[in-house]
Amino acid sequence: MSIKSWSLGLLALLLLIPGVGLHAACVDNVVLVHGNTGSPTDFQNTYNLLRQNGYSNAQIYTPSWGNPYCAACNDHNGSEETPVSNAITSAIANSCTGHIDVIGHSMGATLAAREIDKLNVSSKVDVFIGIAGAFHGLWSCGTYPFNVATSTCGSWGLSVNSPFLNSIAGHRFGQKMYSFKSWIDEINCYGGVCTVGGVHTSSIDGETGSNTYAYGHYGLLWYTAADQLMLLQ
Repeated sequence: MSIKSWSLGLLALLLLIPGVGLHAACVDNVVLVHGNTGSPTDFQNTYNLLRQNGYSNAQIYTPSWGNPYCAACNDHNGSEETPVSNAITSAIANSCTGHIDVIGHSMGATLAAREIDKLNVSSKVDVFIGIAGAFHGLWSCGTYPFNVATSTCGSWGLSVNSPFLNSIAGHRFGQKMYSFKSWIDEINCYGGVCTVGGVHTSSIDGETGSNTYAYGHYGLLWYTAADQLMLLQ
């Protein structure tokens, strides 16, 4: 038998052995939702680590949403919803496990929560991670309905006590929910104040757990990829 024939025979045999083959492992599809005026590349460290740990490119969904040039124009209603809603729907439809995991950063966390809630698919989300989200509002946006001149701070935005935030308060966005927060978050801790109603604004009602880091708003995403992956296991 030639070396070529022997090699082909060995490959065929290996492909018949359970767990050995050319296909990706069956794991939850993952949806990564960037923040306001961000881009999918904000999740590059997370994406790279997922790929290094057996996730195929097809198992990672990275919707791009919102106006990238106007932070004050974006909110949680309308055109901003469509890419995220489509990604979540597709990730579930194509999941080999029947479930997905969702990680959102900043406004992407509250937008992802909105779409999970609107689609009524929280039972299909195994793990939801909100990184530097403002689930209780931003003091920089004022208190609704005062000082909310922009869309980002309006009724569908992140003003404290906004109708939007009230509409998702206490709801579940996954079977397990985790928040990543910081007390030196330059966006969420306006004037050094991080709490709303006595809780950190990045905390999620009913959360399974919360990780606190000494990072800024973007460092919370960039430097925690290993911890994100650990929670998905």
